[in-house]
Amino acid sequence: MKGPREDRWYLKLMSPNTKGEKFAWLDPTSIYINAAAFTDLLDDITAELNPDDIDVVAGLDAMGFVLAAGIAARIERGFLPIRKAGKLCVKTDSVAFSNYSGRTQDMEMRLPAFAPGTRVLLVDQWIETGGTMDGAIRLVEQQQGTVAGMVAIAIETNDRTAQYRVAYPCVSAVLPGTRWQEQCDRQTLDSFATYRHEATFPDAGRS
Repeated sequence: MKGPREDRWYLKLMSPNTKGEKFAWLDPTSIYINAAAFTDLLDDITAELNPDDIDVVAGLDAMGFVLAAGIAARIERGFLPIRKAGKLCVKTDSVAFSNYSGRTQDMEMRLPAFAPGTRVLLVDQWIETGGTMDGAIRLVEQQQGTVAGMVAIAIETNDRTAQYRVAYPCVSAVLPGTRWQEQCDRQTLDSFATYRHEATFPDAGRS
């Protein structure tokens, strides 16, 4: 049985971008490599989900696959990958979308992926501008599925994500109205100032 823990402690493991503007402003993957962090992340997210409202969990290419697959296994639902164009070897649906960097890309989903009326939970690592998520919504709806909700480590605050919160159940590890949300919205975490790679290593503990 787990003892008490600092709420959302694992968010401090996320590392800053060190490669320049064409990359996302931070890297959450260090949460995934630390077993305690990944376990607690999944605990917090799945506690807010009702599996009875979800038929399948869809992960957005590419890092959304990690979080979505973990959630799907936890709530005992299937996993559906939504991929960048040209990656699937079967017949696909395709839509164009604008990603966080402003570039236009295509994403695809197998055709057919599910029966009409299927309730699909959409999962991505991070929702910044909402453009990638918009493409996923359109793919699900093209196959007459229903978006059951959205999940991410963080959902930044802007007009599009505000619309998502009104239209769909949205779950994020970064809770709205917290210091973590404020830091995500300004795209720099206070923890960057003391970030250490060693703290993220497997079995490194939480110190």
